[in-house]
Amino acid sequence: MKVLARALILLIVALVALQLFFAIRIACMAWLAPQSTSFQRSEAWRISKERGTLRWRQQWVDYAQISSHLKRAVIASEDDGFTHHDGVDWDAMEKAWEKNAKAEQRAAGSKAGPNGAGKPTAKPPKIVGGSTITQQLAKNLFLSGERTLLRKGQELILTVMLEHLLSKQRILEIYLNSVEWGEGVFGAEAAAQHYYRKSAAQLSAYEAARLAVMLPRPRNYEKQPNSSYLSSRASVIVARMGDAQLP
Repeated sequence: MKVLARALILLIVALVALQLFFAIRIACMAWLAPQSTSFQRSEAWRISKERGTLRWRQQWVDYAQISSHLKRAVIASEDDGFTHHDGVDWDAMEKAWEKNAKAEQRAAGSKAGPNGAGKPTAKPPKIVGGSTITQQLAKNLFLSGERTLLRKGQELILTVMLEHLLSKQRILEIYLNSVEWGEGVFGAEAAAQHYYRKSAAQLSAYEAARLAVMLPRPRNYEKQPNSSYLSSRASVIVARMGDAQLP
């Protein structure tokens, strides 16, 4: 029992030390821009293994140097309650859980043929996130892409830290400078240069909306720039941008 108790104490100390480490790193981000994120490093490793070369485009720009169109477009597309919530949109998360559960049930019921045997007939269910901008940033900065309860719990803790230690403006600034917009393309400035050959400050409303729509699947839309969904959805986002509130 003593050995078990000591092991438990050591585990608790290690977990507390890990959270303290995260808190210190986040607090430093109030003044220092992160050099890279966990997601970026994993992507750089994947690309270098697959292609034998490192492809990484990123250039940090201050909040004022990013078009307000892009800020509004990303908020309208990804998290329209960004300026109001405490980092977690509980209603959106609940709806996402329900939608994912129904999708998994449908997929499970379609795995077999008409007689209950044979090859699977359904595609894997599409996973809906329901994460806020702050949650996405927490995951990208520090965590892996695993979908486990443990990782989700750590994501929520990091989200609370980000909301308490950084301003909403700083959170959005870091997010826009680090999020993926194509294979090896990270941040608003790199995306603006890559797709439109202009700076992030010069993006028009429609250009910004197209970039915002790309965020859930940037590598896919990079290969399909003429996607009809991308164009139609961008028009919807343009119409909603006027209601998006900036921090």
